[in-house]
Amino acid sequence: MAAACLAALALATPARADKLPKLVLAGPAAAVSVPLIHMVETGALKEVADNVEFALWKDPDQLRVLALGGKADFVAMPSNVAANLYNRGQPLKLLNISTWGVLWMVSRDPNLKTLADFRGKEIAMPFRADMPDIVFGLLAEKQGLDPKKDFTLRYVASPLDAMQLLVTRRVDHALLAEPAVSMALRKTKSFPVSVIAPELHRSVDLQQEWGRLFKQQARLPQAGITVLGKALNDPALQARVMAAYEKSVLWCQRNALQCGEMVARRIDLLPPEAVADSLAASPLKHVSAAAARDELTRFFQQMHAKNPALVGGKLPDAGFYGNPGQP
Repeated sequence: MAAACLAALALATPARADKLPKLVLAGPAAAVSVPLIHMVETGALKEVADNVEFALWKDPDQLRVLALGGKADFVAMPSNVAANLYNRGQPLKLLNISTWGVLWMVSRDPNLKTLADFRGKEIAMPFRADMPDIVFGLLAEKQGLDPKKDFTLRYVASPLDAMQLLVTRRVDHALLAEPAVSMALRKTKSFPVSVIAPELHRSVDLQQEWGRLFKQQARLPQAGITVLGKALNDPALQARVMAAYEKSVLWCQRNALQCGEMVARRIDLLPPEAVADSLAASPLKHVSAAAARDELTRFFQQMHAKNPALVGGKLPDAGFYGNPGQP
């Protein structure tokens, strides 16, 4: 059925009469970027542009510079960052959500099962005031905990930095996003890192905690693909890119290790096996932004109630939600 839908969409989207000289796809070293890299590696958009590139952003500051500077056409980013940029006047649309929660607590202690069990402990936390920190804070407060008083949060630049602190025994607990979780678990069982690294455990699943505490589905509309710049006025191009993205999601899920090898060629910090593990632990699911709007609204409402600035001062209006399936 998925193949039939993709074929129908391809037929409904005619070939472009004029190819673009260059198309830039950008994203972080995270699950949301895996299909983008597969698209570049396999030439999925060769009929759209003469040159298709993947650009890596390493932290939220780099992401904002990339978006504001018009240096990419399609950018993978956290959903709240997309809403924030949109509400602050940046021309963009959110096209889909494909990452529905990749956040886990990872710990040396196998007995920690809830966030309350981490009370009084030091936790390595990536991306201060961005997605991991925001979700952790909302979940902690929902169960009567004060993130600033009940935990010692050690902020670092990225999930990969938090992972390094774990495997080198400089912290005992961290909030990680896949594939950093899978990398940490593999590194601690492999020589020579295993000589110094602690045994680690996949602890609290923040997606399950979200569903339990907020009485919703156990998933988070965490990240997706946005369109910017000249591509913003080209709905046919958006439809082509989203069709290719969905096809790549399905291929990577069925061929996880091969997909991981493609990712490793573009992001040398990510071993193929860890990428494959992460695809199994946190499956990607392509959902159009229009179809995900209700879940996004509930997610943004929680952030807005905590701090309106997290989503740019207000909930994004209908113009934020792209509809690339119907150019």
